[in-house]
Amino acid sequence: MRTAYSVEMVRAAERELMARLPDGTLMQRAAAGLAAACADVLGKVYGSRVVLLVGSGDNGADALYAGARLAKRGAGVTAVLLAPDRTHPGGLAALRRAGGRAVRGPETAEAALRRADLVVDGIVGIGGKGGLRPDAAALVDVVGETRAAVVAVDLPSGVEAGTGEVRGAAVRADLTVTFGAHKPGLLVDPAREYAGSVRLVDIGLALPGEAELEALQHADVAALLPVPGAGSDKYRRGVVGIAAGSSRYPGAAVLAVAGALRGGAGAVRYVGPAGDAVLARFPETLVSTGRPQEAGRVQAWVVGPGAGDDAGTVAAVLEADVPVLVDADGLRLADRGAVRARRAPTLLTPHAGEAAALLGVPREEVEGARLASVRELAERYGATVLLKGSTTLVASPGDGPVRVNSTGTGWLATAGSGDVLSGLAGSLLAAGLDAPDAGSVAAYLHGLAGRRAAGGAPVGAHDVAEAVREAWRDVTG
Repeated sequence: MRTAYSVEMVRAAERELMARLPDGTLMQRAAAGLAAACADVLGKVYGSRVVLLVGSGDNGADALYAGARLAKRGAGVTAVLLAPDRTHPGGLAALRRAGGRAVRGPETAEAALRRADLVVDGIVGIGGKGGLRPDAAALVDVVGETRAAVVAVDLPSGVEAGTGEVRGAAVRADLTVTFGAHKPGLLVDPAREYAGSVRLVDIGLALPGEAELEALQHADVAALLPVPGAGSDKYRRGVVGIAAGSSRYPGAAVLAVAGALRGGAGAVRYVGPAGDAVLARFPETLVSTGRPQEAGRVQAWVVGPGAGDDAGTVAAVLEADVPVLVDADGLRLADRGAVRARRAPTLLTPHAGEAAALLGVPREEVEGARLASVRELAERYGATVLLKGSTTLVASPGDGPVRVNSTGTGWLATAGSGDVLSGLAGSLLAAGLDAPDAGSVAAYLHGLAGRRAAGGAPVGAHDVAEAVREAWRDVTG
């Protein structure tokens, strides 16, 4: 499990550790890890040209000490001092002793940046709020015009560590070297897009408190996936009901059923007007033409994909005493009071536009503050919420960790992909996973399936559904 911790918890752990170590030890550990990462990026350190963008905080000091280490190995290192009167004196002295130099004027700084092989971003630390100041933003614009690789210290300057929000100009890094623990902004979009690859350097922090974010890895997903035993039957494996599709959108029903079957359900019961289309593609489906209550025994329901304006079916499913996943049109039709009144688990799966409609805010607000948005939705509805996107977030009411998933690919932004995810997550609910686990495991497999199906080229939702089995094998093999 990869975890990310709040800025306050990281700072408290740093203070506790620094109180037990000789002065400057923690900074030297960070600088050593940063210098090693920079050397890996450069490949050949001797003769390379390195520019440090140095602010007034500890990130600037880390950059200076790392620059001193690179200078000792033969790199030409120039520090651009953005706050000359508040530059870390020890770091600056170390750089100069190693043969590095410091500059202040924008013209000199720009000339150095245009010749650089590597730029180290040490402008702002984890406490930064809002975008970069104009003088720093101007230098970052110059960096963007060069071919220099960019390494960020702890996190890219201009992004907000605790929220993943980007409220102005920010550094776009090729690599972010973070210390002690991941910060939420390194795992959540839009900030994650600015971080590039992320390398965690262990500096000895003890973080006993609860993480802010969790990201499942292969082993975590494998441990959660249901595996039938010798005595299993379809009911023990889980029967999922799918109430989806309409005369206008029969494909939504087909794709949701596909996701459910590929997600390990022992059986799928379908209720709705697209029964013929479902049977033509998946004859093993148990199709009913009645109301959801008349369909037979199920361990979970999926409702909403392609449902049009069928509010009655959504309301009927929400009355069931089994876990329910609500997606697509169902999100618009579901009564919030009815969702909050449910005793069984509920999983809502909106994309940013649907989340914005539920929250009554512009879509841009959700996309810019994804972590805050998914938490707010979970609290409003008293349900687990899976907010789809390039990083999918899964949050439940309360103060527990939010799950984050980044296994997907941009090619998953295709019609019907979300219907497959709904069926997949619904089958995991029917198998007995709780709502946070079902949502985060489904997102993980769905993302891997999208990558496998696409292979770097356009892909259809049906291809994603077919690739779920291979993604499952990847995780459990």
